[in-house]
Amino acid sequence: MNGKITYLKVHNITVNVMGSVDLPPFHLAFPVHDLALARDFYMNTLGCPDGRTSERWTDFSLFGHQIVAHVVDGYVGDKCANDVDGDPVPVPHFGCVLSVQQFHGLAERLTKRGVEFIIKPHLRFVGQPGEQYTMFFKDPSGNSLEFKAMTNADNLFAKYVVE
Repeated sequence: MNGKITYLKVHNITVNVMGSVDLPPFHLAFPVHDLALARDFYMNTLGCPDGRTSERWTDFSLFGHQIVAHVVDGYVGDKCANDVDGDPVPVPHFGCVLSVQQFHGLAERLTKRGVEFIIKPHLRFVGQPGEQYTMFFKDPSGNSLEFKAMTNADNLFAKYVVE
């Protein structure tokens, strides 16, 4: 991105892919085995402000989207993967599409905090419409997260066949 704010029209909703979003926040509830570890990871490692909390769950703001960690006793994240551009991408996973600047800032923050990457920050689909920076890592309960940044924000929903 060249510093311009890029807008996409998605389902008649305008999205500013440089950071602010003009669409309803997404909500995701996910299992964790230890709420204290989850709170430390999401608040201190990812920088997510917390919201409502109880003994068994906590709300967080993930770049303006509501995610909720729910304690599920004995939970361990899945270990399934699918090959994407030569990388074993963990499935399921969740995360956010960031600006390139936000992506590199988060990658630096995670590295400084000693987060172990499943897939280290790198550029994938080089030279294709889906060219993007991506990184994958797990939270303390084994949930896989992906954060990415499109090199051309207009291509976030580009239709093409990946070979």
